[in-house]
Amino acid sequence: MIEFIQQFNPITQALFATLFTWGVTAAGAAIVFFTRSINMKLMDSMLGFAAGVMIAASFWSLLAPGIEMAEHMGQIPWLTAALGFMGGGIFMRLIDKFLPHLHPGLSVDKSEGVKTSWQRSTLLVLAITLHNIPEGLAVGVAFGAVAADLPSATIGGAVALAIGIGIQNFPEGSAVSMPLRREGMSKGKSFLMGQASGIVEPIAGVLGALFVMKMQNILPYALCFAAGAMIFVVVEELIPESQRDYKNIDLVTMTTMLGFSVMMILDVSLG
Repeated sequence: MIEFIQQFNPITQALFATLFTWGVTAAGAAIVFFTRSINMKLMDSMLGFAAGVMIAASFWSLLAPGIEMAEHMGQIPWLTAALGFMGGGIFMRLIDKFLPHLHPGLSVDKSEGVKTSWQRSTLLVLAITLHNIPEGLAVGVAFGAVAADLPSATIGGAVALAIGIGIQNFPEGSAVSMPLRREGMSKGKSFLMGQASGIVEPIAGVLGALFVMKMQNILPYALCFAAGAMIFVVVEELIPESQRDYKNIDLVTMTTMLGFSVMMILDVSLG
């Protein structure tokens, strides 16, 4: 598989990879065609697993290579990592503050961001879209970094990141489509709304790859920036959403650790 991907340029690689992650989001949304509801313990477990994948990806696929690249380029590694990481978190905080969105399971009056009269379905899609911006960006930056021809950036590592992001996108697609289905929306429309949350990933992926290829001197910052953005999503949204029911906390904790382990294995074995 890696040999096949290598024949394309990094931008095309990033596009293919993020189309895959979008496809897994659509697969998660397609659950509505088979059931009207999903066990909340299962959903919480899947969200916990997704959180573990993103935490591992943030370090193994983004922060660690970014620090190594900073050192290779003669930068101050800890300063580059801190500035990039915090920059990613601040960027996501600003989007979270201004983009209207609604977390699954909450009423419309608890929507966040700028107040709007948009429908509940639109706000739910935007909430998951918020997750997918840093994910698509991270995949794009990872493939763009390979073009820099530095030892810490490998095509295997970028592929591992795309696979990991894809795996954790499954529950995110269902987190939109299933609530809409329970509220009476048709199967087809619920699916379309669920998969729509992943459209942003190919866009962010291509832009991320283009950006770092044109400005390779900021590549370490870009990798750490993507890591910070992903950790923001994990701490601000995925973990709280997965632990809404205190009875499931132990189970969710273990699935989070499982997700971390799976992503770590993917990155170490492929990277």
